Amino acid sequence: MSMLAEQVDGVIRVDTHRDTLAAAAVSSLGAVLAHAEATTDAHGYLRLLEFAREHLPGRRCWALEGTGSYGAGLATFLQACGEKVVEVCRPGRPAQRGGRKTDALDAIRAAREALTSEHLIQPRRRAEREALRVLLTTRQGAVSATTAAINHLKSLVVSAPDDLRGEIRSIGGKAQISYCAKLRDRPCRTLEHRMTVRALRSTAQRIQTLRAEAKALEGEITALVNEIKPELLQQVGVGAISAAQILISWSHPGRFRSEAAFAGTAPIPASSGLTNRHRLNRGGNRQLNRALHTIILVRARVDSDTHAYIARRVSEGKTPREARRCLKRALSRQLFKLLERDPDPLQATA
Repeated sequence: MSMLAEQVDGVIRVDTHRDTLAAAAVSSLGAVLAHAEATTDAHGYLRLLEFAREHLPGRRCWALEGTGSYGAGLATFLQACGEKVVEVCRPGRPAQRGGRKTDALDAIRAAREALTSEHLIQPRRRAEREALRVLLTTRQGAVSATTAAINHLKSLVVSAPDDLRGEIRSIGGKAQISYCAKLRDRPCRTLEHRMTVRALRSTAQRIQTLRAEAKALEGEITALVNEIKPELLQQVGVGAISAAQILISWSHPGRFRSEAAFAGTAPIPASSGLTNRHRLNRGGNRQLNRALHTIILVRARVDSDTHAYIARRVSEGKTPREARRCLKRALSRQLFKLLERDPDPLQATA
């Protein structure tokens, strides 16, 4: 595979921030042609496009950092104008202590790194994929807040007055939360007792609200996944949340050069002495790996073939963790082929 320097006449590297954009135009040989700054709005995007047309009128490529955050608006604008856009990682810092650091220098360093890159990263698409991402992120926030509220409720119960603590502890499970949410003030009790009841009621009602929010968001996620790629939900062990994360990580056909690049579980050799084994690549997409891990755990519980496979690999000397890693690798290959095989579901609205 050829380097980017062999495919274009130059690169415009943009260092993205919340309010400003710092761009550097670098030729295919690494020479700095010019640099410019712009604001993160339509006027600033147009200014950078004119800057690129002036200094790199031929074959050019835009290398953006943070295409899913600060660079999202610029990436969308450039792609709509027919420009070639790739996503790049944060540039390497100078090795020496006290090295110079400005936005312009970062942009130049990153442009030169991009020119020598063989594996270019396409920015993730927006449209339905971005809709899934914001729903999934918001639901995860509600779930995390629910966990924090439950822990807080339990700590309130532990430190509550003896009579109140005994009353609540006699009720277990979800019924305890419902009971606390319906607690009423008791004017005849002490100030500590009354304020503890109020705190318990407020916390329990917060848990119920957050659970209702997470459930409503999950329903919207399920409907969107069914619209984009219903085949995913037909796979054993694949639920709406896991399917949504898979679609978010995958984005669109052709973004990954191979199924190995897509896999969040690509194995890494970890052999030593008489031990010959592989381990999980922890540098991959951690959210994708989490989704794959969840699917495998479900399959190990409900699918007899998966259970038999794990038992067979354990009998061959592998640990249960290594057996699950092998399954996750095979699962990622299966899902990648499914995603790439069918027509692009996001093309119509991208």
